[in-house]
Amino acid sequence: MSGVSAENDVLAQQVRSMSGVSAENDVLAQQVRSMSGVSAENDVILENVNNTGIITLNRPKVLNSLNLSMIRKMHPQLKEWESDGETSMVIIKANGGKAFCAGGDIKAVTDAGKKGDRLSADFFKEEYILNHAIGTLQIPYVAFIDGITMGGGVGLSVHGHFRVATQRTLFAMPETGIGLFPDVGGGYFLPRLGGKLGIYLALTGFRLRGRDVHKAGVATHFVDQEKMGDLETALVNMNSPTEGQVQQLLDEFHNQTTAEQEKEFPLKPHMHKIDQLFGGDTLEAIIENLEKDGSEWALKQLQTLKRMSPTSMKITLRQLQEGAKLSFAECFTMEYRMSQGCIDGHDFYEGVRALLVDKDNSPKWNPATVEDVTPNIVENHFKPLDMNRDLML
Repeated sequence: MSGVSAENDVLAQQVRSMSGVSAENDVLAQQVRSMSGVSAENDVILENVNNTGIITLNRPKVLNSLNLSMIRKMHPQLKEWESDGETSMVIIKANGGKAFCAGGDIKAVTDAGKKGDRLSADFFKEEYILNHAIGTLQIPYVAFIDGITMGGGVGLSVHGHFRVATQRTLFAMPETGIGLFPDVGGGYFLPRLGGKLGIYLALTGFRLRGRDVHKAGVATHFVDQEKMGDLETALVNMNSPTEGQVQQLLDEFHNQTTAEQEKEFPLKPHMHKIDQLFGGDTLEAIIENLEKDGSEWALKQLQTLKRMSPTSMKITLRQLQEGAKLSFAECFTMEYRMSQGCIDGHDFYEGVRALLVDKDNSPKWNPATVEDVTPNIVENHFKPLDMNRDLML
Protein backbone atom coordinates (compact mmCIF):
# COMPACT_ATOMS: atom_id res chain seq x y z
CA MET A 1 0.00 0.00 0.00
CA SER A 2 1.61 3.24 -1.11
CA GLY A 3 1.24 6.71 0.36
CA VAL A 4 0.03 7.63 3.83
CA SER A 5 -3.30 6.36 5.11
CA ALA A 6 -5.69 8.68 6.93
CA GLU A 7 -5.09 6.84 10.17
CA ASN A 8 -1.34 7.06 9.78
CA ASP A 9 -1.53 10.79 9.20
CA VAL A 10 -3.69 11.22 12.27
CA LEU A 11 -1.28 9.34 14.45
CA ALA A 12 1.77 11.09 13.08
CA GLN A 13 0.12 14.38 13.96
CA GLN A 14 -0.98 13.31 17.40
CA VAL A 15 2.52 12.21 18.30
CA ARG A 16 3.93 15.53 17.02
CA SER A 17 1.29 17.94 18.24
CA MET A 18 2.02 18.35 21.91
CA SER A 19 4.49 20.77 23.50
CA GLY A 20 7.11 20.84 20.77
CA VAL A 21 8.55 17.94 18.77
CA SER A 22 11.04 15.72 20.56
CA ALA A 23 13.41 13.31 18.83
CA GLU A 24 11.35 10.46 20.23
CA ASN A 25 8.20 11.88 18.69
CA ASP A 26 9.91 12.38 15.35
CA VAL A 27 10.88 8.70 15.31
CA LEU A 28 7.35 7.61 16.17
CA ALA A 29 5.86 9.91 13.56
CA GLN A 30 8.19 8.47 10.93
CA GLN A 31 7.28 4.94 11.96
CA VAL A 32 3.61 5.79 11.63
CA ARG A 33 4.01 7.33 8.18
CA SER A 34 5.97 4.42 6.79
CA MET A 35 3.60 1.58 7.59
CA SER A 36 0.32 0.31 6.25
CA GLY A 37 -2.76 -0.68 8.21
CA VAL A 38 -4.57 -3.87 9.15
CA SER A 39 -7.62 -5.14 7.29
CA ALA A 40 -10.98 -4.21 8.76
CA GLU A 41 -11.72 -7.85 9.54
CA ASN A 42 -8.84 -8.01 12.00
CA ASP A 43 -8.72 -4.47 13.40
CA VAL A 44 -10.04 -5.60 16.78
CA ILE A 45 -10.01 -9.12 18.26
CA LEU A 46 -12.88 -10.14 20.54
CA GLU A 47 -12.68 -13.35 22.55
CA ASN A 48 -13.90 -14.92 25.77
CA VAL A 49 -11.40 -16.74 27.98
CA ASN A 50 -12.57 -18.32 31.24
CA ASN A 51 -15.65 -16.08 31.30
CA THR A 52 -13.51 -12.98 30.75
CA GLY A 53 -14.25 -10.90 27.68
CA ILE A 54 -11.00 -9.77 26.09
CA ILE A 55 -10.80 -6.92 23.58
CA THR A 56 -7.49 -6.59 21.73
CA LEU A 57 -6.93 -3.54 19.54
CA ASN A 58 -5.05 -4.90 16.56
CA ARG A 59 -3.78 -2.10 14.36
CA PRO A 60 -0.25 -1.79 15.75
CA LYS A 61 1.23 -0.37 12.55
CA VAL A 62 -1.00 2.69 12.96
CA LEU A 63 -0.62 2.77 16.76
CA ASN A 64 -4.03 1.10 17.13
CA SER A 65 -5.90 4.16 15.89
CA LEU A 66 -9.65 3.92 16.39
CA ASN A 67 -11.97 3.76 13.39
CA LEU A 68 -15.68 3.26 12.92
CA SER A 69 -15.24 -0.42 12.05
CA MET A 70 -13.70 -1.09 15.46
CA ILE A 71 -16.36 0.91 17.30
CA ARG A 72 -19.15 -1.02 15.58
CA LYS A 73 -17.62 -4.32 16.66
CA MET A 74 -16.83 -3.41 20.25
CA HIS A 75 -20.12 -1.83 21.31
CA PRO A 76 -22.50 -4.75 20.59
CA GLN A 77 -19.99 -7.22 22.04
CA LEU A 78 -19.72 -5.20 25.25
CA LYS A 79 -23.50 -5.13 25.62
CA GLU A 80 -23.69 -8.88 24.98
CA TRP A 81 -21.03 -9.64 27.59
CA GLU A 82 -22.76 -7.39 30.08
CA SER A 83 -26.06 -9.20 29.76
CA ASP A 84 -25.14 -12.83 29.04
CA GLY A 85 -24.94 -13.83 32.71
CA GLU A 86 -21.66 -15.64 32.14
CA THR A 87 -19.02 -13.01 31.40
CA SER A 88 -17.73 -11.67 34.70
CA MET A 89 -15.15 -9.13 33.56
CA VAL A 90 -13.81 -7.32 30.47
CA ILE A 91 -10.15 -6.62 29.73
CA ILE A 92 -9.14 -4.27 26.93
CA LYS A 93 -5.55 -4.26 25.70
CA ALA A 94 -3.62 -3.72 22.48
CA ASN A 95 -1.07 -5.42 20.28
CA GLY A 96 2.21 -3.88 19.21
CA GLY A 97 3.95 -2.63 22.34
CA LYS A 98 4.11 1.05 21.33
CA ALA A 99 0.53 2.18 21.81
CA PHE A 100 -2.70 1.29 23.52
CA CYS A 101 -4.54 3.64 21.17
CA ALA A 102 -3.12 6.93 19.91
CA GLY A 103 -6.47 8.39 18.88
CA GLY A 104 -9.15 8.34 16.23
CA ASP A 105 -9.16 8.77 12.47
CA ILE A 106 -9.87 12.49 12.45
CA LYS A 107 -8.60 13.03 8.94
CA ALA A 108 -11.31 10.73 7.62
CA VAL A 109 -13.82 12.71 9.70
CA THR A 110 -12.74 16.08 8.30
CA ASP A 111 -12.66 14.67 4.76
CA ALA A 112 -16.24 13.52 5.29
CA GLY A 113 -17.24 16.86 6.79
CA LYS A 114 -16.06 18.73 3.72
CA LYS A 115 -18.29 16.57 1.54
CA GLY A 116 -21.28 16.58 3.87
CA ASP A 117 -20.84 12.83 4.37
CA ARG A 118 -22.61 11.41 7.43
CA LEU A 119 -19.36 9.86 8.73
CA SER A 120 -18.61 13.27 10.28
CA ALA A 121 -21.66 12.76 12.48
CA ASP A 122 -21.68 8.97 12.81
CA PHE A 123 -18.09 8.64 14.03
CA PHE A 124 -18.49 11.01 16.97
CA LYS A 125 -21.98 9.76 17.87
CA GLU A 126 -21.09 6.08 17.84
CA GLU A 127 -17.76 6.68 19.58
CA TYR A 128 -19.48 8.54 22.41
CA ILE A 129 -22.16 5.83 22.72
CA LEU A 130 -19.33 3.31 23.15
CA ASN A 131 -17.57 5.54 25.69
CA HIS A 132 -20.81 5.82 27.66
CA ALA A 133 -21.33 2.04 27.55
CA ILE A 134 -17.84 1.55 28.99
CA GLY A 135 -18.52 4.00 31.80
CA THR A 136 -21.82 2.40 32.75
CA LEU A 137 -20.82 -1.26 32.31
CA GLN A 138 -22.22 -3.48 35.05
CA ILE A 139 -19.25 -5.85 35.15
CA PRO A 140 -15.62 -4.92 35.96
CA TYR A 141 -13.74 -3.32 33.04
CA VAL A 142 -9.93 -3.29 33.13
CA ALA A 143 -7.93 -1.27 30.58
CA PHE A 144 -4.25 -2.00 30.06
CA ILE A 145 -3.05 1.44 28.89
CA ASP A 146 0.43 0.17 28.08
CA GLY A 147 1.85 2.69 25.60
CA ILE A 148 0.57 5.83 23.85
CA THR A 149 -2.95 6.67 25.06
CA MET A 150 -4.44 9.80 23.51
CA GLY A 151 -7.81 11.07 22.36
CA GLY A 152 -9.95 8.11 21.33
CA GLY A 153 -7.70 5.78 23.33
CA VAL A 154 -8.52 7.76 26.46
CA GLY A 155 -12.22 7.28 25.71
CA LEU A 156 -11.73 3.50 25.55
CA SER A 157 -10.08 3.41 28.96
CA VAL A 158 -10.59 6.28 31.36
CA HIS A 159 -14.29 5.70 32.04
CA GLY A 160 -13.86 2.03 32.95
CA HIS A 161 -13.52 0.76 36.51
CA PHE A 162 -9.74 0.26 36.31
CA ARG A 163 -6.90 1.70 34.20
CA VAL A 164 -3.48 0.10 34.53
CA ALA A 165 -0.51 2.21 33.39
CA THR A 166 3.07 1.03 32.82
CA GLN A 167 6.46 2.64 32.21
CA ARG A 168 5.49 2.88 28.52
CA THR A 169 2.28 4.83 29.07
CA LEU A 170 2.11 8.25 27.42
CA PHE A 171 -1.13 10.10 28.11
CA ALA A 172 -2.31 13.35 26.56
CA MET A 173 -5.34 15.19 25.23
CA PRO A 174 -3.81 17.30 22.41
CA GLU A 175 -7.00 18.41 20.69
CA THR A 176 -6.76 22.21 21.14
CA GLY A 177 -3.73 22.04 18.83
CA ILE A 178 -5.83 20.74 15.93
CA GLY A 179 -8.91 22.90 16.30
CA LEU A 180 -10.93 20.35 18.25
CA PHE A 181 -11.50 19.85 22.01
CA PRO A 182 -10.78 17.07 24.54
CA ASP A 183 -13.81 14.97 23.76
CA VAL A 184 -14.62 11.28 24.49
CA GLY A 185 -15.90 12.36 27.90
CA GLY A 186 -13.09 14.78 28.68
CA GLY A 187 -15.73 17.19 29.91
CA TYR A 188 -16.54 14.68 32.65
CA PHE A 189 -13.22 13.25 33.82
CA LEU A 190 -10.87 16.23 33.39
CA PRO A 191 -12.62 18.64 35.80
CA ARG A 192 -12.74 15.83 38.36
CA LEU A 193 -8.96 15.31 38.49
CA GLY A 194 -8.55 17.76 41.35
CA GLY A 195 -7.72 21.44 41.43
CA LYS A 196 -7.27 22.94 37.99
CA LEU A 197 -5.11 20.08 36.69
CA GLY A 198 -7.75 19.01 34.16
CA ILE A 199 -8.09 22.50 32.74
CA TYR A 200 -4.30 22.73 32.45
CA LEU A 201 -4.01 19.38 30.66
CA ALA A 202 -6.91 20.22 28.35
CA LEU A 203 -5.67 23.65 27.28
CA THR A 204 -1.96 22.84 26.93
CA GLY A 205 -1.98 19.16 25.84
CA PHE A 206 0.72 18.43 28.44
CA ARG A 207 2.03 14.86 28.30
CA LEU A 208 2.05 12.54 31.30
CA ARG A 209 4.32 9.50 31.28
CA GLY A 210 4.53 6.25 33.22
CA ARG A 211 3.76 6.49 36.93
CA ASP A 212 2.80 10.15 36.48
CA VAL A 213 -0.42 8.98 34.79
CA HIS A 214 -1.35 7.28 38.07
CA LYS A 215 -0.26 10.21 40.21
CA ALA A 216 -2.46 12.52 38.16
CA GLY A 217 -5.47 10.29 38.81
CA VAL A 218 -5.94 9.18 35.21
CA ALA A 219 -4.77 5.60 35.89
CA THR A 220 -6.02 3.68 38.91
CA HIS A 221 -2.92 1.46 39.08
CA PHE A 222 0.70 1.34 37.92
CA VAL A 223 2.28 -2.05 37.16
CA ASP A 224 5.69 -2.94 35.77
CA GLN A 225 5.35 -3.57 32.05
CA GLU A 226 7.13 -6.92 32.40
CA LYS A 227 4.43 -8.07 34.85
CA MET A 228 1.46 -7.27 32.63
CA GLY A 229 1.33 -10.81 31.25
CA ASP A 230 1.24 -12.21 34.78
CA LEU A 231 -1.47 -9.71 35.69
CA GLU A 232 -3.64 -10.74 32.75
CA THR A 233 -3.23 -14.42 33.62
CA ALA A 234 -4.16 -13.77 37.25
CA LEU A 235 -7.24 -11.79 36.24
CA VAL A 236 -8.45 -14.37 33.73
CA ASN A 237 -8.00 -17.14 36.30
CA MET A 238 -10.28 -15.45 38.83
CA ASN A 239 -13.59 -17.22 39.32
CA SER A 240 -16.48 -14.82 38.66
CA PRO A 241 -14.81 -12.00 40.61
CA THR A 242 -16.59 -9.03 42.10
CA GLU A 243 -15.35 -5.52 41.41
CA GLY A 244 -13.83 -5.48 44.88
CA GLN A 245 -11.91 -8.71 44.25
CA VAL A 246 -10.56 -7.36 40.96
CA GLN A 247 -9.44 -4.21 42.73
CA GLN A 248 -7.71 -6.26 45.43
CA LEU A 249 -5.71 -8.18 42.83
CA LEU A 250 -4.78 -5.00 40.98
CA ASP A 251 -3.75 -3.40 44.27
CA GLU A 252 -1.41 -6.32 44.97
CA PHE A 253 0.36 -5.93 41.64
CA HIS A 254 0.48 -2.16 42.04
CA ASN A 255 1.96 -2.37 45.55
CA GLN A 256 4.63 -4.80 44.38
CA THR A 257 5.80 -2.44 41.61
CA THR A 258 8.92 -0.46 42.50
CA ALA A 259 9.66 1.01 39.05
CA GLU A 260 9.68 4.83 39.04
CA GLN A 261 8.78 4.81 42.73
CA GLU A 262 11.11 7.70 43.55
CA LYS A 263 10.11 9.71 40.49
CA GLU A 264 8.64 13.09 41.37
CA PHE A 265 5.43 14.11 39.65
CA PRO A 266 6.67 16.66 37.08
CA LEU A 267 3.83 19.09 37.78
CA LYS A 268 4.19 18.91 41.56
CA PRO A 269 6.40 22.05 41.78
CA HIS A 270 3.82 23.91 39.70
CA MET A 271 0.51 22.70 41.15
CA HIS A 272 0.01 25.87 43.20
CA LYS A 273 0.49 28.00 40.11
CA ILE A 274 -1.73 25.72 38.03
CA ASP A 275 -4.57 26.05 40.55
CA GLN A 276 -4.04 29.78 40.87
CA LEU A 277 -3.29 30.83 37.30
CA PHE A 278 -5.57 28.40 35.48
CA GLY A 279 -8.40 29.16 37.87
CA GLY A 280 -9.62 32.13 35.87
CA ASP A 281 -13.28 32.12 34.84
CA THR A 282 -12.40 33.06 31.27
CA LEU A 283 -9.58 32.26 28.89
CA GLU A 284 -8.68 35.95 28.88
CA ALA A 285 -8.34 35.84 32.68
CA ILE A 286 -6.07 32.77 32.51
CA ILE A 287 -3.84 34.47 29.95
CA GLU A 288 -3.75 37.64 32.05
CA ASN A 289 -2.84 35.59 35.13
CA LEU A 290 0.08 33.99 33.29
CA GLU A 291 1.29 37.35 31.96
CA LYS A 292 1.13 38.98 35.38
CA ASP A 293 2.96 36.06 37.01
CA GLY A 294 5.80 36.44 34.54
CA SER A 295 7.80 33.46 35.79
CA GLU A 296 9.72 31.28 33.35
CA TRP A 297 7.17 28.51 33.80
CA ALA A 298 4.20 30.85 33.24
CA LEU A 299 5.72 32.36 30.11
CA LYS A 300 6.35 28.87 28.74
CA GLN A 301 2.66 28.05 29.20
CA LEU A 302 1.75 31.26 27.38
CA GLN A 303 3.88 30.24 24.42
CA THR A 304 2.12 26.86 24.36
CA LEU A 305 -1.33 28.46 24.43
CA LYS A 306 -0.40 30.82 21.58
CA ARG A 307 0.01 27.81 19.29
CA MET A 308 -3.47 26.49 20.03
CA SER A 309 -6.74 27.35 18.32
CA PRO A 310 -8.32 30.30 20.16
CA THR A 311 -11.78 28.92 19.45
CA SER A 312 -10.81 25.45 20.68
CA MET A 313 -9.41 26.84 23.90
CA LYS A 314 -12.53 28.89 24.61
CA ILE A 315 -14.96 26.06 23.99
CA THR A 316 -12.72 23.67 25.94
CA LEU A 317 -12.73 25.91 29.01
CA ARG A 318 -16.51 26.16 28.90
CA GLN A 319 -16.78 22.40 28.30
CA LEU A 320 -14.88 21.65 31.51
CA GLN A 321 -16.67 24.32 33.53
CA GLU A 322 -20.07 22.95 32.51
CA GLY A 323 -18.95 19.32 32.62
CA ALA A 324 -18.06 19.67 36.29
CA LYS A 325 -21.78 20.10 36.99
CA LEU A 326 -23.22 17.67 34.44
CA SER A 327 -23.96 13.96 34.70
CA PHE A 328 -21.89 11.43 32.77
CA ALA A 329 -24.55 11.08 30.07
CA GLU A 330 -25.16 14.83 29.82
CA CYS A 331 -21.46 15.40 29.11
CA PHE A 332 -21.67 13.29 25.97
CA THR A 333 -24.74 15.17 24.78
CA MET A 334 -22.80 18.41 25.24
CA GLU A 335 -19.70 17.06 23.52
CA TYR A 336 -21.62 15.72 20.55
CA ARG A 337 -23.07 19.19 19.99
CA MET A 338 -19.55 20.59 20.27
CA SER A 339 -18.23 18.08 17.73
CA GLN A 340 -20.82 19.14 15.20
CA GLY A 341 -20.00 22.79 15.90
CA CYS A 342 -16.41 21.99 15.01
CA ILE A 343 -17.54 20.19 11.85
CA ASP A 344 -19.52 23.31 10.88
CA GLY A 345 -16.60 25.62 11.70
CA HIS A 346 -13.13 26.42 10.34
CA ASP A 347 -10.37 25.51 12.77
CA PHE A 348 -10.78 21.73 12.84
CA TYR A 349 -10.22 21.55 9.09
CA GLU A 350 -7.37 24.03 9.27
CA GLY A 351 -5.65 22.16 12.09
CA VAL A 352 -5.82 18.90 10.16
CA ARG A 353 -4.56 20.66 7.01
CA ALA A 354 -1.59 22.25 8.77
CA LEU A 355 -0.57 19.23 10.81
CA LEU A 356 -1.60 16.30 8.61
CA VAL A 357 -2.02 17.26 5.00
CA ASP A 358 0.42 20.04 4.15
CA LYS A 359 2.44 19.47 7.34
CA ASP A 360 3.58 23.09 7.49
CA ASN A 361 2.72 23.17 11.22
CA SER A 362 1.46 26.73 10.73
CA PRO A 363 -2.31 26.69 11.13
CA LYS A 364 -4.12 29.93 10.27
CA TRP A 365 -6.77 29.99 12.96
CA ASN A 366 -9.96 31.95 12.32
CA PRO A 367 -10.66 33.87 14.49
CA ALA A 368 -6.92 34.40 14.92
CA THR A 369 -6.97 35.83 18.43
CA VAL A 370 -8.67 34.97 21.70
CA GLU A 371 -10.29 38.41 21.77
CA ASP A 372 -11.95 37.81 18.41
CA VAL A 373 -13.69 34.63 19.53
CA THR A 374 -17.08 36.09 20.38
CA PRO A 375 -19.61 34.68 22.86
CA ASN A 376 -21.83 33.84 19.87
CA ILE A 377 -19.10 31.68 18.29
CA VAL A 378 -18.71 29.78 21.54
CA GLU A 379 -22.45 29.44 22.03
CA ASN A 380 -22.87 27.94 18.57
CA HIS A 381 -20.87 24.92 19.77
CA PHE A 382 -23.26 24.24 22.66
CA LYS A 383 -26.71 24.87 21.23
CA PRO A 384 -29.07 21.87 20.96
CA LEU A 385 -29.27 20.12 17.61
CA ASP A 386 -32.42 19.04 15.83
CA MET A 387 -34.12 16.16 17.63
CA ASN A 388 -33.17 13.69 14.92
CA ARG A 389 -29.49 14.75 15.14
CA ASP A 390 -28.92 15.22 18.88
CA LEU A 391 -27.32 12.53 21.04
CA MET A 392 -29.44 11.63 24.04
CA LEU A 393 -28.23 8.84 26.35
